[in-house]
Amino acid sequence: MEVIQWLGSHFIGLFDAGGKVFMSYVTGIIPTLVVLLTFTNTVIKLIGEDRTYRAVQFASKYLILRYTLMPILSVLILTNPMAYTFGRFLPERQKPAFYDSAVSFVHPVTAFFPYANAGELFVWLGIANGVEKAGYSIGPLAVRYFLLGIVVIFIRGVVTERITNILANRLEKKTGAVATRASSTL
Repeated sequence: MEVIQWLGSHFIGLFDAGGKVFMSYVTGIIPTLVVLLTFTNTVIKLIGEDRTYRAVQFASKYLILRYTLMPILSVLILTNPMAYTFGRFLPERQKPAFYDSAVSFVHPVTAFFPYANAGELFVWLGIANGVEKAGYSIGPLAVRYFLLGIVVIFIRGVVTERITNILANRLEKKTGAVATRASSTL
């Protein structure tokens, strides 16, 4: 009987704890996320969606912008997972590298823009909480996290684009050679 009572009280306790966490989100992070998302959408509307798209297409022409500015804007404007759709402005060979850059930036962005990847916010909050408990400010950590993220996405984008080009060239040579052999045997 004691076991059943213990299970009953602790079972409902689990939901009480979940309710307290939910209420802390409602009075804490959720209003911040709504305001940040509203701000981002307002900026896009003020600039104009057409201008925004033209700017993205312009940025896709240059390596450094393609793997820094484009992933940053896509994650901030469209958030995770819609950010990957910015790849539609790129040729097929550059899409894997853009995806690699964008997916690598969804964590560093949470330091300043938690709405962009709210599902993974617990990673940043866990680190930030530990840093604050140690007596340090999280501001410098957030800046370093963000800046290092930009360096990492650029490196990953460049490396992935090279790998993609090497593999695509191999495939073209292989399929070209196979097509040539097939036509000569006919």
